[in-house]
Amino acid sequence: MKKILFATILFSLIFALAACGGEEADQSSNNATGDNADVTQLDISATNFDLGQEEYTVNAGEEVKITLTNEEGMHGISIDEFDVHIEGEGEATFTPDEPGEYTIYCNIPCGNGHGEMQTTLVVQ
Repeated sequence: MKKILFATILFSLIFALAACGGEEADQSSNNATGDNADVTQLDISATNFDLGQEEYTVNAGEEVKITLTNEEGMHGISIDEFDVHIEGEGEATFTPDEPGEYTIYCNIPCGNGHGEMQTTLVVQ
């Protein structure tokens, strides 16, 4: 009888600790990746002469973390109005205060299509 009671208490304790540990791990990973209601993540994957989408939309007054990865070729991006300049892969953080449309363009000469390698940042 004591063994059954001991085993029941032990399994209950293990179950409770596992459930609590799982929640903490999820919260830690959210904070580590920057998933936060106050920060908008903007991921741009560059290929030769393309920045992924025709436009990207963010909200005015909210912090934006922009990350550039190069899938093909060597590229960088700039948004002059927000003093964002990434050369090669990297990231930058800025807060757009004024609604409008802003040009995101490749800042590394990358070949014949370089002049058309741009997209639009729409700030609402």
